[in-house]
Amino acid sequence: MQIRTRPLEPGEINHELIWLAVSVTSIGLAAIWLGIGLPWPRCAFHDLTGHPCLTCGMTRSAIRFFHGDFIGALRWNPLIFLGLCAVTIFDVYAIAVLTRLTPRLRLLPFRSGEKKFFRILVIVLLMANWIYLLSRPPGFF
Repeated sequence: MQIRTRPLEPGEINHELIWLAVSVTSIGLAAIWLGIGLPWPRCAFHDLTGHPCLTCGMTRSAIRFFHGDFIGALRWNPLIFLGLCAVTIFDVYAIAVLTRLTPRLRLLPFRSGEKKFFRILVIVLLMANWIYLLSRPPGFF
């Protein structure tokens, strides 16, 4: 995997602006949803099987994360915690790039070996997270 820096080319999609807007809008809508007391999302998998799904604890993890309780967020769902950390880092990068008009980071196309490595890594992370969630005491979720 190679990363290059370059200025935004004319007509090129401004990924930093788009994904920053998506993440900020999503956080805002979720805060409004929970703030006005609408019902929390239900997990159909958990309701049917009694076992946590891959994302069980995501809402509680996100709430803890945004309240600054990072250990609590990590305990609820480690994979979601890592995802929230990655989104936060990206958002800081996007704000810096957009306000300073600096060159953008761009990934060059992955080689086939790199694609295979990342696919395996994603599967391992998903399975490790699910094993962690399944190991929690019954009734925890």
